[in-house]
Amino acid sequence: MRFARRFLLLAAAAAVAACGSAPTKEPSPAPVAAPKPAPSTKYYKDDGPGDGVPANLDALPDAVPRIEPLHRFANRPYTVFGREYVPATSLRAYRERGIASWYGRKFHGEKTSSGETYDMYAMTAAHPTLPLPSYARVTNVASGKSVVVRVNDRGPFLHGRVIDLSYAAATKLGIAQKGSGEVDIEAILPAGAPTFVAAAPLPPVGAAPVASAPS
Repeated sequence: MRFARRFLLLAAAAAVAACGSAPTKEPSPAPVAAPKPAPSTKYYKDDGPGDGVPANLDALPDAVPRIEPLHRFANRPYTVFGREYVPATSLRAYRERGIASWYGRKFHGEKTSSGETYDMYAMTAAHPTLPLPSYARVTNVASGKSVVVRVNDRGPFLHGRVIDLSYAAATKLGIAQKGSGEVDIEAILPAGAPTFVAAAPLPPVGAAPVASAPS
């Protein structure tokens, strides 16, 4: 009897202990924040349209070609990434089809190759060999839409692209969202521009010689 009574007491104690240690509902895990989207590959790292983009870029007038003195130093031969570029030193005919890109806030407010301040909301462009400054008509091959830009900078130098447009010019041309697009480039020769009749056409960027690697 003593054993049976002891067993009953132990069983009751175990039951009480079991009730006291009954599992409680675990708290819900903290919500996990959605991963941030990967940076766009449509433009260089830290570049892009930026904040406070003017709402009327589509209505921005094209650049108006006029005769300007060419820059004393920005039209000298130069080498980038082992490739030699020989810019024109006079206004002359130029036509080429290739891929255009654009550059934005990373360079906004910085100095261009011509010493001017880059304004991504102006109708400008960068080209490897067109004289600085000069003017060109750029036409979107897919849509037929054209813009006139003032070339005041050097570039682009990557991925076989032939011209870098300002964000404003790329927006008007319809390639800003895509990041790049196939275009036709034609130099504009202002009326009365000197020496362009006798000058040979400027060779396409694709024909630029490649500098020999250093030994």
